[in-house]
Amino acid sequence: MISVEQIEKTLDLASVEGISKKLQRQMVFIAEVDKMKAIFRRTLLTDGSRRENDAEHSWHLALMAIVLEEYAAEPVNLGRVLAMVTVHDLVEIYAGDTFAFDASANQDKAQREQEAANKLFGLLDEEQGRKIRQLWEEFDAMNTADSRFAASLDRIQPFMHNVLTDGHTWKLGSVTKEQVYRRMAPVKTGTPALWPWLEAQVAGAIKKGLIRE
Repeated sequence: MISVEQIEKTLDLASVEGISKKLQRQMVFIAEVDKMKAIFRRTLLTDGSRRENDAEHSWHLALMAIVLEEYAAEPVNLGRVLAMVTVHDLVEIYAGDTFAFDASANQDKAQREQEAANKLFGLLDEEQGRKIRQLWEEFDAMNTADSRFAASLDRIQPFMHNVLTDGHTWKLGSVTKEQVYRRMAPVKTGTPALWPWLEAQVAGAIKKGLIRE
């Protein structure tokens, strides 16, 4: 995989007259985050043909935000939500995807992602890097209307894929009803109108043996 140094050398922006240092850093950052397309999640595409990558997941969340905005529990700033879901998994370029139902892998997730954030957002100038990092931190904190809505979509999307792919990641993790409801709790806060549908899907998955009682 191409390194940041190789990106800088190949783009050769520093040699172009009139290109600011800020723009140089922005272009390198944009090229570097293309690596999201190579970070594969456990979630399958809805046709079951392969695992989805982080870029596909983020795009799907952005479209969900546009389509489902009316179901947000509180008024939201759609522009901020779109920015949030676009950047929320960028750190996985360095930290990797962590399977939600892998307790061991989640023990050092926060540390790995903080280190990744330092490295990735540090590619930008201080002001812009801080702005994007704050969006990433807000998403994880779920302490605003925008982040609660965004986080609920982040839970719904792989849940829906599980429903459509015979419980793929549920079976991988041999998950229980309690684990699923704990994972899906942000939906009850961020998009409560979708909770009855979610409960019905869990009940159906239990009957099929996809989720353990």
